[in-house]
Amino acid sequence: MGGAPFPGRRRTAAPGAPAPKRSCPCLPLPRKPRPKSGRPVWYGLLVLLFFAVDFCCFSLGNTEQGASLRHQADEFNASDETSGTYVSSLSLLNPLAADITVQKGPSRAEQVVKAIAKAHPKRVREAVFKDGDWAVELRGKWYYYADGRMLPEDLRGNADLYSPQPFYSYPDELPEWQPPAPENAARYAVMTKQRRTSRVANRAQSFYDDLWQVHNRAEAWAQQKTISFLGKKILVHRAVLEELALVEQKINEAAAADPQVRQWISRLETISAWNWRDIADTRTRSNHAYGTAIDLLPSLRSSQETYWLWTVQKNIDWWDVPFSKRMNPPNAVIKAFEAYGFVWGGKWLFYDTMHFEYRPEILLLNGIPLRGEY
Repeated sequence: MGGAPFPGRRRTAAPGAPAPKRSCPCLPLPRKPRPKSGRPVWYGLLVLLFFAVDFCCFSLGNTEQGASLRHQADEFNASDETSGTYVSSLSLLNPLAADITVQKGPSRAEQVVKAIAKAHPKRVREAVFKDGDWAVELRGKWYYYADGRMLPEDLRGNADLYSPQPFYSYPDELPEWQPPAPENAARYAVMTKQRRTSRVANRAQSFYDDLWQVHNRAEAWAQQKTISFLGKKILVHRAVLEELALVEQKINEAAAADPQVRQWISRLETISAWNWRDIADTRTRSNHAYGTAIDLLPSLRSSQETYWLWTVQKNIDWWDVPFSKRMNPPNAVIKAFEAYGFVWGGKWLFYDTMHFEYRPEILLLNGIPLRGEY
């Protein structure tokens, strides 16, 4: 066996230094030990593991877990109207990262469809995992979560054409006012311009159309009933007659003991409900078109703000208006509506303090208790 057995690895001694001794002329020179990196071997294996996990998250396709992760990522990056909990596993590689949120328990899809089923038991069957997604049966038709879009089978293949339905975070109480950071204020300015010019919201109407049996103006009109609410006549959907009667009763009970509530009622200028129209600056049907939303507008508003779009028309930055400068109803009124399934627009990022709409599924999603059985 002649010649060097490891070509390319021959070493030479430094000038003037004695040649190292070899135990055997056929063996290579001894290597200088490598300096330790300071990290154990398991660290590298952990890095590879997290990359593998992240790859699997994006490879889940239409499975329940994959849909949940995609939805949470959309929520996290969309706006402050929602509070997503998605954190990519890649962020775990940063040893200086802040607290990591790890989702446990039911997926977002499961939470939403189960809340819908519980909120509307007379119309919606219980939620099931079906055909790779969570779904509910409504009047003999299956509706799938579809990343928040609530689509029937025939529209699932065109999900990208539609915006998600608003299944948002909703606080039990208004938080303490904090002015937005400069970067958020800049983002809100862009969002305002885009909302007013692009009319991008294009939600699939099918689910809520079928829920309220309203597909056009004539069907909407057929579902409306005239009632008296706090002394004024309004048109509302027949399905929320009982709930509004209970809300009114609770408000009147509060007024008997609270002069602030009595004063608010006495100053009500207009109360309106059914109105066949879209949400302002969108292509999405308003809940007023179903008759499941109600606006209560006081006459004496002074310098307080009521609706973010009206604030914009005054050339005021709506995001800089603190809660104390908004025309909010008394808390007892807000709680009366929430107790029977209505959410208040004053808790939205794009605030609408005169507005209440019947969305018991939103309250259930956020752990806010309701009166009665829904």
